[in-house]
Amino acid sequence: MDGTLIDSTPAVERSWMRWADEYGVHLTGFGTWHGVPAAQIVPSLMPGTPQLWEQATRRIEQIETEDLTGIEVLPGSREALGVLAPAGRAAIATSCVHDLAVARLGATGLEPPEVLVTADMVEVGKPDPAPYLLAAGRLGVDAADCLVVEDAPAGLASGLAAGAARLALTTTHPDGDLDAEAIVPDLSAVRFVITGDGVRVVPA
Repeated sequence: MDGTLIDSTPAVERSWMRWADEYGVHLTGFGTWHGVPAAQIVPSLMPGTPQLWEQATRRIEQIETEDLTGIEVLPGSREALGVLAPAGRAAIATSCVHDLAVARLGATGLEPPEVLVTADMVEVGKPDPAPYLLAAGRLGVDAADCLVVEDAPAGLASGLAAGAARLALTTTHPDGDLDAEAIVPDLSAVRFVITGDGVRVVPA
């Protein structure tokens, strides 16, 4: 979702810098953490106990949910979902928790597909394959028959571990940081065509 369908990078980085100030964590930028659930990031950034990490995770989730300024729909997102969602061929597997995902989608007016998998629905998030395996299961298909669209190394690693093909977007990271079967600037560079056998991805 973030970095593929919507651009929330400024809000994400503002939120984490505010959180770091509150918890006395030295953080100069968000770096390669994009696409990883907050519950997995927090213990890597600060010492403490599971109870402290849980409280700190709830705090960053609250800050992010309240900061929706400047979140925008990325090029090609509405068109892609407009083709795929009505046909039941799309799912969102995001590292946001449910309330944050709903808030960001609401801020953009982007209509999500029926299947929405959030970080609080799996025990381990990206780069673990669990989010994409759950999304595929809810679509009623094998993950090996799916295309994962991602902007971040963690998400691409998750897709690979799930056995899916991958389309990377250079909306957050340069192409040299992305490992995928195909790389494009954003979703406006491709079209999704529903066929009797599935979905074809063709140049726009």
